[in-house]
Amino acid sequence: MAHVLVIGGGVAGLAAALLAARRGHTVELFERDTRAPGTALDRDFFGWRRPSVPQAAQPHALLGAARKVLVSELPDVHAEMLRLGAREWHELDWFDVRPPARPGDEDLVMLQARRIVLESALATALRAEPGAVVHYGEPVCGVTAVSGAAGAGAAAGAGVGAGAGPAACPTAGSDPGIRVTGVNTRDGAYAGDLVVDAGGRRGGAERWLAAAGCRPGTVERHRTGLAYFCRWYRLPPGVREGPRRPWAVTGGGFAGCAVFPADNGVFAVTLFVHTEDPTRAALREPAVFEAAARAFPPGAAWLELGAAPLSGVLATASLDNRWSALADERGPVVSGLVPVGDALTHTNPTLGQGTSLALWAAHRVARTAHQDPGSAGFAADYQAWAVRTVKPWFDFQVVADAAIGARFATRAGRTGTAREAAALFECALEDPEVMRARARVRHLVETPGRAYAHPLIRARVARWLAARPEYAPNAVGPDRAEWEKLTAG
Repeated sequence: MAHVLVIGGGVAGLAAALLAARRGHTVELFERDTRAPGTALDRDFFGWRRPSVPQAAQPHALLGAARKVLVSELPDVHAEMLRLGAREWHELDWFDVRPPARPGDEDLVMLQARRIVLESALATALRAEPGAVVHYGEPVCGVTAVSGAAGAGAAAGAGVGAGAGPAACPTAGSDPGIRVTGVNTRDGAYAGDLVVDAGGRRGGAERWLAAAGCRPGTVERHRTGLAYFCRWYRLPPGVREGPRRPWAVTGGGFAGCAVFPADNGVFAVTLFVHTEDPTRAALREPAVFEAAARAFPPGAAWLELGAAPLSGVLATASLDNRWSALADERGPVVSGLVPVGDALTHTNPTLGQGTSLALWAAHRVARTAHQDPGSAGFAADYQAWAVRTVKPWFDFQVVADAAIGARFATRAGRTGTAREAAALFECALEDPEVMRARARVRHLVETPGRAYAHPLIRARVARWLAARPEYAPNAVGPDRAEWEKLTAG
């Protein structure tokens, strides 16, 4: 068994540490924050300032792919989330009468909960693992690396000593030359068989590896041009369920609205616009935000229940889709260290894929960590798995966001194949077969190129469109004149 060092105590780090410990490995996790998630959910969610996790108070979607890892590998965590108030929603519950079940339908269930509920359940389980130690308030500030070519060790990182200097470049297909053997903190150095970087997109791994003489990996980045504004509410006493309809996400040519049901009667309403939209700043005002949200069917349906606001308007922008591979055209650039979560890929929240992709990567690391984790072969296998399993969903996110960004930037309607793509989502609200296909993509069961290309689905969407020759995509919500009036206060 391996000794695994995990950098970062967010969802990806907690999951990687817990899954590895459950496989018999010993684990040490290093988290910069001095405290752990607890079971006082509202206190931690609304009152805990977490500058290293800016997305912590934003809505999260725990898709079927994430739930499947929890149910199969961490059933106690799944049960604890339900005990803490998480709810489950099956996509086919949209219909008044559930369509006959088919194999695979069990994967189309969403866990409705705030991020803190998952973190709390993971942290509770990890504390009970005898083979796991968590170092809160002890951030990693560098890595210890060995140069395979020189046979010498190097400590790399802020305040930890001099780097080893550039390592000899490996030839094609050879060992990468740099092997990470541990991490450094202000309190000392820790050796391990495998280092898991769950430090997020703002972690220091790229800098530490460069200081150790590692050649740079490959980074692919796509700006989204979208800004998000979110406000949290709680359903009034005696109201246990929000509306099953209308559809939780609607959008026009310049703005969109989404509702995220969560745990314990809490839900979030989110508005999103282009970063260059002149009305953007006004959405920070609670009264303006709420008036604008009520102009969309989801926002109106939930807010009309008399929900009480729990927060101000939380804004986030300058988001991107980022793929960070510790490999280049010659293969892995380092061994002994693998990225998970946002350190591997950060995806814009429009599709809610982030948590699922993080759990996939954490699970992969845990179930293979016994296979010579410091070797070049392990690094190459992990990279190949990530490209094969995670990268297609990153690419799907990029395409989806590009379409939304272009529409918001130009305020143009959809035509041609874009109109057909929009019609698929509308058709799904009426056709269980199309809804099932749509749900299989949404929950990362099947790629869109496979699910949507099925002749049955294409025929049903074509019939739906033929019966509606005047169909205009994204026509639900305010027009531009109304929007500008609403955002003018």
